[in-house]
Amino acid sequence: MVGLGTLMNVGTVILGGALGLLLGSRLPERMRETIMHGLGLLTMVIGIQLSLETGSILIVLGSLLMGGVFGEWLQIERRLEQLGSWVQSRTVRGASSQEPNASDRSSAFSQAFLTASLLFCVGPMTILGSIQDGLTGDYTLLTVKSVLDGFAGLAFASTMGPGVILSALTVLVYQGALTLGAGWASAVLTDPMTAEMTATGGVLMVALGLGLLEIKRVRAGNLLPAVVMAPMIVAIVESLGYLWRGPTP
Repeated sequence: MVGLGTLMNVGTVILGGALGLLLGSRLPERMRETIMHGLGLLTMVIGIQLSLETGSILIVLGSLLMGGVFGEWLQIERRLEQLGSWVQSRTVRGASSQEPNASDRSSAFSQAFLTASLLFCVGPMTILGSIQDGLTGDYTLLTVKSVLDGFAGLAFASTMGPGVILSALTVLVYQGALTLGAGWASAVLTDPMTAEMTATGGVLMVALGLGLLEIKRVRAGNLLPAVVMAPMIVAIVESLGYLWRGPTP
C-alpha cells in the first residue's frame, strides 16, 4: 500500500494546483509574468543548491551526456508534448490539434507538468522521506514536504496552468514506488548514489529555470534519463575501487 505521507503529498499538490488555477485568472498579465520570473529564479536557485551535492562533477557530466543521448533517442520531450495535447483535448473545452495555437498550448502544458514533477520529486527529502515512511511508517519528512509542495503548486499553477496538477500523478508513482520498495531502495541506493541523483536532478532544474526566465528553452525532458544514469555510474566507479569524496564544502 502507498504510504500515507505520499497520499498527503498528492493531495496538497492537487489542492494547491486547483487554488492556483482559480487565482491565476484573476491576476493581471504583468503580475503573472513577474511571478513566473520569480519562480524561474527560485527554480534555478534550488537547482544550483541541489547540484552542489555532487562529490564528482564528472559523474554528473557523464550522466547528462549518456542521459541526453538516450533521451533524444526515446524522444521523451516530444512524447510529453503529445501527452499534454492528449490530456488537454479531454480536459480543456475546445482544445483541438486543429486550432492555430494548440501546439503551443500542449507544449506549455507539458512544460508545466515537467517543471512541477521535477520540483516535487527531485531532492533528498523525497527519497529519504519515502524510504522512512515505507520502513517505519514515520511520514514526518513527507508531511513537511507536502506543505511546501502545496504552496509551490499554488504558485506554479497560477502562472503555468493545469499541467502542474497532473504532476500529482508523478508524485504518486515515484514516491509510492520508493515507499513500497523501501527495503530494496535503502539497500541499493547508497549515500553517493542519492547525492549524484540529487545533483543531476538539480542541473535539470537549472535548465527548467532558464526556460521560465525565457532565456533559453532547453529540452530538459530528453535529459531525464540522466537521473537514472547517475547512480549506475556511481556503482560502476565504486566497483573499480574509486571512493566518493562527498560534496565540496
